[in-house]
Amino acid sequence: MPKYKLEYIWLDGYSPLANLRSKTQIKEFAAFPTLADLPQWNFDGSSTKQAEGSSADCLLKPVGVYPDSTRKNGVLVMCEVLLPDGSPHPSNTRATIPDDEGAWFGFEQEFFFYKDGAPLGFPPGGYPAPQGLYYTGVGFESIGALARDLVEQHMDICLDAGLNYEGTNAEVAKGQWEFQIFGKGSKKAADEIWVARYLLTRLTERYGIDIEWECKPIRGRFGTPLDWNGSGMHANFSTKHMREVGGKDYFEKLMGAFSKYMDEHIAVYGPDNHMRLTGLHETQSIDKFTYGVADRGSSIRIPHVFVNNGYRGYLEDRRPNSAADPYLVAGRILKTVQSVPTA
Repeated sequence: MPKYKLEYIWLDGYSPLANLRSKTQIKEFAAFPTLADLPQWNFDGSSTKQAEGSSADCLLKPVGVYPDSTRKNGVLVMCEVLLPDGSPHPSNTRATIPDDEGAWFGFEQEFFFYKDGAPLGFPPGGYPAPQGLYYTGVGFESIGALARDLVEQHMDICLDAGLNYEGTNAEVAKGQWEFQIFGKGSKKAADEIWVARYLLTRLTERYGIDIEWECKPIRGRFGTPLDWNGSGMHANFSTKHMREVGGKDYFEKLMGAFSKYMDEHIAVYGPDNHMRLTGLHETQSIDKFTYGVADRGSSIRIPHVFVNNGYRGYLEDRRPNSAADPYLVAGRILKTVQSVPTA
C-alpha cells in the first residue's frame, strides 16, 4: 500500500490571532484517505501556549481532508484541538459555531505580501505612488515582479486541494491582494479560509516573503502619517430563510439584532480594528452600525439583487478585518441571525 504524508494543521493558543501549526505523520492507505480513515494525533501543547509542561499533551481531531499537490501522496488534514478527555480545548474556536447546513458564508480575505519589513514592491527607504492604480492593476508598475506569480501558484494549489476558491485580485495598496472562499455549511468556508491561509504562508517560505494579516500595517510604522486603506475580511452570509423567505419586515428585524449585538461582533472581528474602521476608506466608524444598498461605507452592505428579489438573498458584513478568526466571525453572525424569529 502507498504511504501518505499527512500534514496535520491546527491553530495554536496565541492571542489576539492564533498561529497556524503543522506536523507530518506517515501512514499507509490503500487509496487517498477519507476523513473517517484519519486517526486522532497529539502534540506538545506547552510549546504552543495550549498546555502546561507538567501535562502537555493536546489532541488533534481531523475535521477536513484535502489533497496536497505540492507533495507526492500529500494530504492536508485540518484539525480541531481537544483536551486529553476529548472535550474542546479553550482555544478551539471552531467548536463554538452552531451547526447549520443551510448557513452559507463567503469570505474576502485581504493581506499584504511583506519583505524586509515593508510591503512587497515598496522602494527601499521610501514609498510608492499613492493608492489609485494598484486595485485590479496590471503591469510591473502596479503589481511588481513577483506577487502575481505567488498568487497564481497559491490559486492552483487551493484548487488542487478542492477548496472552493472563487477568485482573486490585486487590492488598493502596493503589495496588497485578496482571495475569496465560499462554503455551504456554517463551518466549511471558515475551515477552507484557514487551509488557504496555511497554503499561502507555506508557499512564501521559499521566497523569503512573509504574509502580513494585520488590518492596518501601513501607518505610523513608517514614520509618516500615511493613512491608506486597511485589510478586511468581508463576510458574505445567508441562511436558508434569508434566501427562500426573507422579506422587508424580517430584514429590518435582522438589522435591529445586528445593531443590538454590535459590541459582540466588534469583539471578535479582529484585533486593532479601530485603526481600520475609521469611517474613511470605505468603512463605517467602529462605534456606529449602519446599513445601506450598495454602500461600501456602511457596516452591512445590501446588494441591489437582495432588494430587487424581495429582500431575499445574502448580505455583506464589511466590519471583519483580515486578522480575524473566521470561525469566530461565522459563529457570531450565525448566532445573531438565529436570534431573530422566522415565524
